[in-house]
Amino acid sequence: MTTLRRELGLLDATMINAGTMIASAIFIVPAIIAQHVGGTGPILLVWIVGGIVSLFGALAVAELGAAMPEAGGQYVYLSRAYSPLWGFLYGWATFAVVNTASIAAIAVGFATYLGFFVPLDGFGIRAVAIASVVVLTAVNCFGVRLGATIQNIFTLLKIGALSALVALAFAPSGAGGLSPIWPGESVGRLAGPFGLAMIQVLWAYDGWIEITYTGSEVRDPGRTIPRSIVLSTMLVMTLYVAVNLAYLAVLSPGGVAASSLVASDAVQAVMGTAGAALVAGAILVSTFGANHGIVLTSARIPFAMAREGRFFAWAARVHPRFRTPVFALIAQGGVAIALTLSGTYEQLATYVVFASWLFYALSAAAVIRLRSTAPDLPRPYKTWGYPVTPILFIAFALWLVGVTIVEAPREATVGAGLVLTGVPVYWWFTRRSRTPSA
Repeated sequence: MTTLRRELGLLDATMINAGTMIASAIFIVPAIIAQHVGGTGPILLVWIVGGIVSLFGALAVAELGAAMPEAGGQYVYLSRAYSPLWGFLYGWATFAVVNTASIAAIAVGFATYLGFFVPLDGFGIRAVAIASVVVLTAVNCFGVRLGATIQNIFTLLKIGALSALVALAFAPSGAGGLSPIWPGESVGRLAGPFGLAMIQVLWAYDGWIEITYTGSEVRDPGRTIPRSIVLSTMLVMTLYVAVNLAYLAVLSPGGVAASSLVASDAVQAVMGTAGAALVAGAILVSTFGANHGIVLTSARIPFAMAREGRFFAWAARVHPRFRTPVFALIAQGGVAIALTLSGTYEQLATYVVFASWLFYALSAAAVIRLRSTAPDLPRPYKTWGYPVTPILFIAFALWLVGVTIVEAPREATVGAGLVLTGVPVYWWFTRRSRTPSA
C-alpha cells in the first residue's frame, strides 16, 4: 500500500503551525479587546495570558504528537485515549463543518480584501474565494514538500509584514501614546470584561495543533513535533504582543477601541493613505497563507479515518508519485466550496467553534488518561509542568465552552447537534466495515 512520505523538517512544521495561527484576527480583534478592557496594561495582559494558555495546550498536545506521530492528529489521540467513537466525532465535525467552514470563511475574507485592489461584486468575491480553494487544493495534491515550501514562503512574508508594522509604529510619528496604562475601573470590575476579551484572544491563537495532523509526514517526529508546536506558539505570542503594543503606541487605547479597522488606521497614521494598501496586502498574504496551512493539514483527518475503515475507502488512497491523500484533499475542497456557495460557513463556524475547544480539553485530558492506561507508550517528549499545565488548560477550555453555552445557548445547542450527527454515521461505517483496514 502506498503511504505518505516523511518530508517535513523543523522549519516546515513550525511555519505550518505559525502560518495557520496568523490569519486575519490580529488585524481586527485588537479593537474588540480594547473595547472590553481599556488601558495598555490589561490589553497586553490579556494577549500574554491567552498566549500562555495556548502554550499550555500546545505542551500537552506535543506529548501526544511525539508519542503517536500519525496522520490525523487529534482523531488518533481521542480514539486511543477514549474510544473510536470519540475520535470519529472529532474527525466528522472537522471534515463536515469546522475545518471546511474555516476554509470557506478565510477564502471569502481573502477575496474581500482583494477587492481593495480589484473591484469585485458579491459574485466576484465568491468566484475568487472558490478559485483560491481550488488552487490551494491542487497545489497540495502535488506533494507535501511543495505545499510546505509555499507555506514557508507565505508565513515568512506575513511575519515580515507584521514586523514592518511594528517598526513603522515606533518610527517618529504623531503617535497617540500608551496612556492610560490602566483604566479607572478596579481589578474586580475588570474580571468580567477580561474574560470576554480572553475568548477573542484564544480564538486568535487557534491553530497551534495543525502540525499534528501531518504526524506521519514529519521527520524525526519525536523531536520535531513538540519543538515546532512550542516554537510556533511562542513566536506567534511574541508577534501578537508586539503588534498590539504598536497599535497602542500609534492610536492610544481609546483610539484602538474606536477603530473598526485598527491595523489600517494605525499604519495610515504613520504613512498616510498609502498605508491602507500595505495593510490590505498584508491581510491578503496572511489569509492566503493561513488557508493554505489548513488545506494542507486538515485533509489528513478524513484520510486517517478512511485508513481505519471509518470513512469512505477512496479517501485513504495516496497518489503513487506525489504521496499525498489526493482524494481526501479533493473531498475537503468540495465541501468548502459548497459551503462558500451556500453562504452558511460563518453561521456553521459559529455553531461549532465551542465544540473545537471541548475536543481540545479532551485532548489535554488524554495526556493524563494515557499516562495511566498506557504507561508503556513511548514518550520521546513529556509535557513540561505536568500535570499542572494540562489541568490549567483543561480548566480554561471548559470555561470557554461554558461561557459559549451561557452566552449563546442556541448556537451551542445547534453546534452540539451537528457534532452528534456523526453518531449514526459512525455506526453506519462500523457496520459497513467491521474489520478496519491497515
